[in-house]
Amino acid sequence: MIAKIKHDIAGLAAIDIIRYIEQKFGASAVFSTSFGIEDQVVTHLLAEAKSTAAIFTLETGRLFPETYYVWNRTLEKYQLPIKAYYPNTQSVEELLSAKGPSSFYDSVENRKECCYIRKIEPLHRAIKGFQVWITGIRAEQSANREDMHAVELDEVNNIIKIHPLFDWTLDEVETFLKSNGIPYNPLHDKGFPSIGCQPCTRAIQPGEDFRAGRWWWEDKSKKECGLHVTTK
Repeated sequence: MIAKIKHDIAGLAAIDIIRYIEQKFGASAVFSTSFGIEDQVVTHLLAEAKSTAAIFTLETGRLFPETYYVWNRTLEKYQLPIKAYYPNTQSVEELLSAKGPSSFYDSVENRKECCYIRKIEPLHRAIKGFQVWITGIRAEQSANREDMHAVELDEVNNIIKIHPLFDWTLDEVETFLKSNGIPYNPLHDKGFPSIGCQPCTRAIQPGEDFRAGRWWWEDKSKKECGLHVTTK
């Protein structure tokens, strides 16, 4: 099926990829948004295509106030339901009781533990039962993602992933965003190209890698939380 989808969407514009997903999968597709600029573009396209795909976000409990701002503006503009998935309460209570609120700074293992509790486990619940997972991933976003493809099988979660903006440049995203009046996180105008949890995200300096502001205290090769690991 992966090869068939790749063939079918080759050369299509992002909006036509969204329409293809709607035609082939309808409500069996799900879109994950963190309210970054790419995800905001995809949300706009879903609304334009009158997609029946479900939309969800991972509410980690550590988001920036600006993220809640754009979340609310997105609801107001598009009138699309966005389901929030929270971490398991007991897991968060046990983590903070045992290690405190900032254990993720102490080691990669601790950070991955926090990411698992706040993001990975809720993600498993969010995409369970769906056939297709739509994302806002672009190929140029991270060196760690350079081997990804516009369509791929996520073996970890047993779901097909489709990235409609995969070949878009940052300039194309920003131009589309502004020309269509799409609400976006004001932190993007303050040097935050990639926005995650507040304690784990900083602005980047000119010339730094796109994701340098995420988990900045770690080695570059380790800077993924595990949401988009496609092989077991």
